[in-house]
Order: sequence, then structure tokens, then C-alpha cells
Amino acid sequence: MSESPGKSSTVALLIALGAVAYTAWVLELVLDTGLDPVRAYVSELAAADQPLGGFFRATDLAAGLLVLAGAGLALLRPPRRPWTVVGWAALLLFGAATAADSRLPLSCAPTADPECAARETAGLVPATHTAHAVSSSLAMAGALTGVVALTVAARRYGRWPPLARTGAAVAVLALAATGWTLAAVGASEAGHGAWALGAAQRTQVLLVAVWLAVLALSVAREGSVAREGEGT
Repeated sequence: MSESPGKSSTVALLIALGAVAYTAWVLELVLDTGLDPVRAYVSELAAADQPLGGFFRATDLAAGLLVLAGAGLALLRPPRRPWTVVGWAALLLFGAATAADSRLPLSCAPTADPECAARETAGLVPATHTAHAVSSSLAMAGALTGVVALTVAARRYGRWPPLARTGAAVAVLALAATGWTLAAVGASEAGHGAWALGAAQRTQVLLVAVWLAVLALSVAREGSVAREGEGT
């Protein structure tokens, strides 16, 4: 038994809208945020003291809730195979943690504000900075686990052809971008320069969004095929 066509379409729409909301940060290309996209964390756009912080917090919340709803609905539908269950559950975590992330913003932008960076180093910033780091880590761990697990599911179970064809390449690139991001964070914290931390994280986040879009397309096509089958 497979997912009903109607439910597949709903899951696909929720995931697609989540992917769009998750890429709202690209608007920094046309908006004056005052942050350097090569150095700044994506989450600094949503910091409490940033002029557009409220907007970016809202888009993060929307992205998290949309993916959360899509993954939750997908988990309720058969077939429930191991890799599929792991993948959707991981996206459930990603959605929940991303939504939580938006409610735990940084108080200031450390890469753009030396005073903020000094307070952060001295441990004088609000506890939301630590909580934000935890929720961000959980969100990305969920995203990457979902990327790998659902790509494996697509290939192993003969589902979602677009994802089966391209998911592995996107997964490898996303994992490579994650390695770059972690290396850049380590270098920055050790005082060895930024290593284009902002660019690394933006590449990582963009690849996750691209993968979500491919997943949404794959689920939508599966629902379309099912509808055609019911009509014959």
C-alpha cells in the first residue's frame, strides 16, 4: 500500500513551501542587512537587534512548521519501511528544531559587532545564545539524517525517481559543505580567521533546501502517478 494521492500532494506542498521559506535569507542579496554574507552566520540575520530580524525569524518559524507538518503527515501514511521512517522522523526533528530556533534568536550579531563578540566570549550574552546553538545543531543533524535516509529509501525501495537520481549527489555536497562549515567554526573559534564561515553555512543551508525541493517534486510525482492509476 502506498500513500494516497491526496495526502502525497499535501506532503509535497508542505515540504515545497518549507524549502522556499528556508531560503528566505537569499533576500540579503537585495536587502541592506549590514551583514557580510561571506563571514556572518545565517542566524545573525534574525538576531534580536537586527532591523530585519523579525522578518527572518518569521520565515524560519514558517519553514520549521511547514516541514514539521509535512514530515508528520508522511509518517502517518504507509508503507512504513525502516529507511523511510528514519528519514521522515529526522525531518520531523529538523522542522521542530528550526521552529524552536526562530524562538531562540541571538541577541546581537557577533561577526558584525565587536562588542557583541566580546560579550559572547566572556559569557555575558543571554542564555538564548547557547540554546540557539543547540537547536541549530539539532536542526542540521535532523536535516542531514533525513537527506541521507530518504535518499537511501528512494534508491532501495524504488520510490521517488527524481530523488533516487539526484539525491545522492546533493547529499554528498551537503555533507561536504557541513565539513567546511565545521572547519570554519573551529578555525574562527581558535582565532585562525573566518574561513568564509558565512559562505560555507549558506552553501550548506542552500543544499538542504534544494534537496527538500527535489523531495517535494518526487512525492508530488508519486501522487500524480497514483491518481493516474486510479483513473484507469
